[in-house]
This record gives sequence, structure tokens and C-alpha cells, in this order.
Amino acid sequence: MLKVSNLTAGYGRTTILEDVSIEVKAGEVVTLIGSNGAGKTTLLRAISGMIKPKSGTITFSDETISGLSPDEIVGKGLIMVPEARQLFPVMSVRDNVKMGAFHPAVRDGAEQRFEEVLDLFPRVRERLDQLAGSLSGGEQQMVAIARGLMARPRLLMLDEPSLGLAPLIVQQMFDIVDRICAMGTTVLLVEQKAFHALKIAQRAYVMENGTIAMSNTGAGLLADPHIKQVYLGI
Repeated sequence: MLKVSNLTAGYGRTTILEDVSIEVKAGEVVTLIGSNGAGKTTLLRAISGMIKPKSGTITFSDETISGLSPDEIVGKGLIMVPEARQLFPVMSVRDNVKMGAFHPAVRDGAEQRFEEVLDLFPRVRERLDQLAGSLSGGEQQMVAIARGLMARPRLLMLDEPSLGLAPLIVQQMFDIVDRICAMGTTVLLVEQKAFHALKIAQRAYVMENGTIAMSNTGAGLLADPHIKQVYLGI
């Protein structure tokens, strides 16, 4: 479904990603783990069209998308839920969620989809009339994912969805990711909480210093001695 081949990208003259290649197949949860500054968010930004690659290719459903605008990429069903939620704090929860269906390509059926998304997030339904900025961190993350689902993603990219959340809410968040995939949406998950992320991933990549250092099944990386020592603290 998604294939990144020999991608080099960065900001201005600064190169962050060097010769990165990953693949996400339809129906998978694929996890990308790595320390702060490893290049994980930069990779998602490149896939989303927010930065242009210096070299390499990105294909989505066998179509090259590396030269397209973010708006065009969203229209093809490739959606990113950014790090730190990035909601509109003085807008209601209802309006924040519905903003996900703003793109013309996904407006049809938006009201029905709104109800389906709220079925997945009953806590969001309870808070529709509150200002988004008044919610807890976990509730805001649920709103951000709900907004992403309103865009009818074929592939949903989640950037650090557990960032800053309490341990109990972290587990709920990973349960939600698992349910999203079970409903038919492919997921590319960027996470620092390696144990939780690898447990739900069919396959996973480890990014270090802007390159892919390792790849394996989620279970395979959980059992790897290097991963245990560096990322799991075992």
C-alpha cells in the first residue's frame, strides 16, 4: 500500500533522513520506533507532503505521491494525526472532529461517519459541546484521532499518540489503535513507548540517526537483545 524507497529528506540544507526505505501493506499495523531526534516525525512529514524529498520515491497504492501537495495526498486517503494533538482549543469538540471531513473528497457521508466515529469514542461523544482546550490530554488525543478518522483514511499515520498520557490512558490508546486496524484501516504508528507499540504491530522498523537500523516482526523485535537493552530497559 505504502512504499518509501531510498528516501533522503530534511529541512533546508540540513539532511535528517538518509536512504530510508519502509513498506506498509494493507491491513497491517506497522510501528516505527526510535529515540528523540531519530527522524521519525520527519519521515511522516515527507510522506504527508509537508516537506519535499531530496531524493528517493514515495508510492501509495502504486502511485507516486512524493511530488504531491499535502492536500492532494489527503484526498487519496493518506491521513496523519500529528504529534501533540494540534486541536483548535477555542473551538468545540464537535467542530474539531468535523474539521476532519473538510476536504471535498471526503464530505459525502460525513454525518454518518461522524456517528460511527463517536461510537468508537464514547467519551468524545459526551464532551461534544465542550471547548477542546478544556479536555484532558487523553481526551484531546481521542479527539485528534477521531478527527483523522473523519477524513476516511485508507492509511492512518499516528505520530506519538501516547505522548504525555498517564499509564492507564496509554493502554487505552493502544487498544483503540488495535480496534481501528480491526475495522479495516491500515496504520503506521510512530512511538517511543516501544513495548506497547511492538505488541500490536505485525511488522516494525527501528530508526536511528535518520536511517533504518533494524526491521522485523513486532514479536521479533520484542525478543531482540539489542531492543530489550536500548528501548525496553530489560
